[in-house]
Amino acid sequence: MSQDVAFSLRRIGGVALRHLYLMRSSWPRVLEMVYWPTVQMVLWGFITLFLQNNSSYIAQASGILLSAVLLWDVLFRGQMGIALVFMEEMWSRNLGHLFVSPLRPYEMVASLLFMSLLRTLIGIGGATLIAIPLFHYNIYDIGLPLIAFFLNLIIMGWAIGLIVSGIVLRYGMGAESVAWVSVFAIQPLCAIFYPVSVLPTWLQPIAWALPASHVFEGMRALLTEHRFIAEHMLWAAGLNVIYLSGGIAIFLGYFHIARRKGLLLQVGE
Repeated sequence: MSQDVAFSLRRIGGVALRHLYLMRSSWPRVLEMVYWPTVQMVLWGFITLFLQNNSSYIAQASGILLSAVLLWDVLFRGQMGIALVFMEEMWSRNLGHLFVSPLRPYEMVASLLFMSLLRTLIGIGGATLIAIPLFHYNIYDIGLPLIAFFLNLIIMGWAIGLIVSGIVLRYGMGAESVAWVSVFAIQPLCAIFYPVSVLPTWLQPIAWALPASHVFEGMRALLTEHRFIAEHMLWAAGLNVIYLSGGIAIFLGYFHIARRKGLLLQVGE
C-alpha cells in the first residue's frame, strides 16, 4: 500500500490535536459538553420528584404537559428568533454593509423583535394546529389568558436573545454556542412541568425572579383549578419590563463597543 493512502495515526492525531487546541481556547465548547447532560438530568430529576408525590396529577397531565411544552417553545423560539436572525447577518458578513447604511442600532433591535415574533407565530401556530387532530387537545380553549401567557414568554425570550446576540457580537463566533445554552440553562428553574415548590428552598427565590415561572404557575392554576391568577401575570409583566430594558441596553452597549473596535467588519463564519 502506498504511503499516501496508508492508515496514519499521526495524521489522525494532527486533526484531533487541532480540535483539542480549539477546546482549550474556547471555554463555551467545553461548557457545552457538560451542560446538556446536566440540564436534562436536573430537569427530569425534578419532574420525577414531583410526580412521585402527586399521582393524581397524572390523570390530568396530558393537557397540562402539552400546554407546558407549547408555551415553553414560545420562550425558546422568541429567543432563538432573535439570535438566529442576528447570527445569519454575522455568518454572511453583512453587518458592516447594514451599518454603513442609515440603519440605526435601535432600528436593528426593532427588526429583530419583529422577525422573532413572526417566526414564533409561524412555528407555534403550526404546532398548536397539529396537536388538535393528533392529540385531541386545543390550547386555544384556554381563552384570553393565553394572550397574557404568550406575550410574557416571548418578551422574556426577546430579552435573552438580545443579550446573547450582544455577547456573540462582542466576543465572536466562538461564543455562538451561548445562543443554545442560555435559554436551556434556566429551563429547570422556570417551573414548566412542576411547581416552584418542588425546587430546593434556596433555588425558589431565583425561580420567582423569572417571568416564565409566574406564567407556568398561572397556567397550571388555570387548567387544574379553573381560575386565572392576575398576580402572576402582573409579576411576570413587571419583571419583563426590567429584563427587556436590560436586554436592549446590553445589546446596544456591546454594539457600540464592537463598532468602536472595528468588529463589525471582522465577524463571519
